[in-house]
Amino acid sequence: MKKRSIKIISGILILIIVIVTIAGGVIYKKFYSPAFPGQKTSYLYIDDVRNYDRLLSQLTSKGIKDILFFKQLASKMKYPENIKTGKYRIDSRISYLELIRMLRNGNQVPVKLTFNNIRRKREFAEKISLQLMFDSSTLLEYLNDSALVASLGFDTTTVMTLFIPDTYEIYWNIPVDRFLERMKKEYKRFWTQERLAKAKAIPLSPVEVSILASIVEEETAKKKEFPIVAGLYINRLRKGMFLQADPTVKFAAGDATLRRILYHHLEINSPYNTYKYPGLPPGPIRLPSISAIDAVLNYEEHNYLYMCAKEDFSGAHNFAVTLKEHHANARIYQAALNRNNIR
Repeated sequence: MKKRSIKIISGILILIIVIVTIAGGVIYKKFYSPAFPGQKTSYLYIDDVRNYDRLLSQLTSKGIKDILFFKQLASKMKYPENIKTGKYRIDSRISYLELIRMLRNGNQVPVKLTFNNIRRKREFAEKISLQLMFDSSTLLEYLNDSALVASLGFDTTTVMTLFIPDTYEIYWNIPVDRFLERMKKEYKRFWTQERLAKAKAIPLSPVEVSILASIVEEETAKKKEFPIVAGLYINRLRKGMFLQADPTVKFAAGDATLRRILYHHLEINSPYNTYKYPGLPPGPIRLPSISAIDAVLNYEEHNYLYMCAKEDFSGAHNFAVTLKEHHANARIYQAALNRNNIR
């Protein structure tokens, strides 16, 4: 009887061990099974609200296989109490355990932040906010804070020259103040000793180089003309002449689409109107590209003082040394405008 009882007990224990082992194996396999089998690479975004239900909705929309199992495991690992902001990459290979560890540890991926072809602060703030977590109004508030931008070495008018258009790897959840610090580091990295020496030789400060580069880039659609146009404006600055740059008038008018500058535009009372105010305007009229900045630093030496758009509307220009030559070019261009009924 004793032996029989021992056998029964032993059998039960073995059965329990087998069941536990099988169950453990099933659970272990579940932990490491793909959470998004067959799904393409995509991204989860967790903002500073840290809304767990919103994350669950994202996971469901991305095609997670078992949202209930995720919730159970996340609860066991205390993830809902430790949500971190960021942009997270998920693909078909990531397991439930790896997914939760990644989210809980904040192991996010950087974004490739790109900005170019921007004219005004608001446009810049909007473009950046579409790529990073903070909103445009927060960035705009910082850019209009005189004390803050002064700490970066600029004022609220020149601060846009801080931003060098390029592509940067940066974390999506970066705060605004750290974003500006990062841009200042990139600015210092861009302004090498070689570039600083070339600016000093003109002589212009880095901010002034960027302001002039912004005019050059707005003035011509042809990159090969950048150094020529830069040289022309440097000639005018050195002679104490008004720049008389049409793009600055468009900026003062608040209308970059103007195709014809009329006399009433030239009378706009704005420090950006280089027909009324001498020297460079107080700030850039766009974010100048690296190629435009380098074109100013490596300007072409010549005697041109005047330029006029070509009558073929190609975006290229006729350049002139004398006012007489310029007037002849201008008459040809005005006639082309009239023929095409451009007002």
